[in-house]
Amino acid sequence: MDLARVALRAAKEQARARGAGAQQRREARRGGGLRSGARPGGRDPLPLGAAMERLSAERGWEMPLAVGGVMGRWRELVGLEIAQHCIPLTYDEDARVLTVRCDSTAWATQLRLLARQLVARVNADVGAGSVRSIRVVGPTAPGGRGGGAWRAPGSRGPGDTYG
Repeated sequence: MDLARVALRAAKEQARARGAGAQQRREARRGGGLRSGARPGGRDPLPLGAAMERLSAERGWEMPLAVGGVMGRWRELVGLEIAQHCIPLTYDEDARVLTVRCDSTAWATQLRLLARQLVARVNADVGAGSVRSIRVVGPTAPGGRGGGAWRAPGSRGPGDTYG
């Protein structure tokens, strides 16, 4: 009696396997079941903007792309007057710090005073928390000014322009 049950169970399993194999062969003949139908599916083509958004979300590029947009639209965000004297240099992703260089120490001081408002404006445009602070850098001294024999130690040059 047990032998008959075992044989019946084996025959049923073989029939299931043949049926599943036939189903797979039918799908393979029809294109492997990967064709796009009348309804929207995962294989349908996407508009370029949607494809770029999906790619940046999958790769975790949202914030760097957004901050890159801020650098490209700096003039719109801060206004014409500030943009004429201050330019964004770098963005540190880990610390979320935007570094800005000003063309004079007076503008660097002014931008340091406005840094909180600029951070709020940038975060409102890009997304909350994308920029924690703005690091303001003043102008650099021109190169080629080495120390000579008659140069006083500690003398850096005009402090109101370089410093």
